[in-house]
Amino acid sequence: MSVRYVEIAQALNSRFPIIDVRTPAEFKEGHIPGASNLPLFTNEERAAVGTLYKQKGPEEAFLQGLEFTGPKMRYLAEQGKALARNGGIMVHCWRGGQRSSSVGWLLAQAGLQVAVIRGGYKAYRAFVQQGIEAFSGPLMVIGGPTGSGKTEVLYELDAAGEQTLDLEGLANHKGSAFGAFGEPDQPSVTHFENLLFARLSELDPARWTWVENESKAIGRVYLPASLCSRMEKAPLFDLRVPLPDRLDRLVGLYAAFPAKELEAAFMKIKKRLGGQNLKAALEALNAKDYRQAAAIALRYYDKAYAYYARERQKHTRIIPVVPASGHAKGIADQLIALAREEQNYPI
Repeated sequence: MSVRYVEIAQALNSRFPIIDVRTPAEFKEGHIPGASNLPLFTNEERAAVGTLYKQKGPEEAFLQGLEFTGPKMRYLAEQGKALARNGGIMVHCWRGGQRSSSVGWLLAQAGLQVAVIRGGYKAYRAFVQQGIEAFSGPLMVIGGPTGSGKTEVLYELDAAGEQTLDLEGLANHKGSAFGAFGEPDQPSVTHFENLLFARLSELDPARWTWVENESKAIGRVYLPASLCSRMEKAPLFDLRVPLPDRLDRLVGLYAAFPAKELEAAFMKIKKRLGGQNLKAALEALNAKDYRQAAAIALRYYDKAYAYYARERQKHTRIIPVVPASGHAKGIADQLIALAREEQNYPI
């Protein structure tokens, strides 16, 4: 069978699975969501081939590449066939060059229908950035100080059939100094964009999408400027949750984590808390008075939110929401009703 070449948009809509033949390190840095990694070279082998290319030229590098890949050909063919679906598979490398063409040829010889993605991962990244920039669906933003339960409300909106965008879920981070607790490792900045694009592609632009209010940085990843701008211009439903309820929620979320981890998180905000507050927070943790420790943390986070809220008033419509229910589902129902009243408001 012969190998055909397809554009990235066609590849993303294909019924065939995608295999990425770049190295494990390249794949970890960022990949097409749903793709499988079937590396032609290990990280070390690719580095060796690159060094030879620079020092002795393309012919020496090519021969070294053959030496590395020769013993793997059967394995690559068998794995490719195992990953294929409906007798077909799509292949890409960094730029759609020798690595993907070589593996594509091998898999075609093994009897598969093979398509190589023209431009490779580099073309995909350009497609992602253009797609994020082009996103135009209306947003409804859920705001509120730390501990307001915004994430739980977002989950309930999703369960109610509303369209949602869970940025913290994509980032594997809750957004504060304590945000990594209980979360898997964060994706790289580029892979976060890949995951974001994949989710945006699933959204119906004719419907509004609920999203939690976030700063530009969520842990070590960053929101694209275009999305930040759209969030700033969208209606902000600002939850006014009583302080005791917020403290209850924070204690429930974080009290089970080891004291050393909680202390390390407080140390991250020591300059903003001030020496006396930090000392008091660490003493509260040592005494297992988690409610008092949470109250001290909120002295910083509430000031930060108040400042951000003043900045937001320059750009967007803010709808204060005093929860009629102490439960996330009740708040979600309340937000849906308020959002319907907002339908005629220019977004």
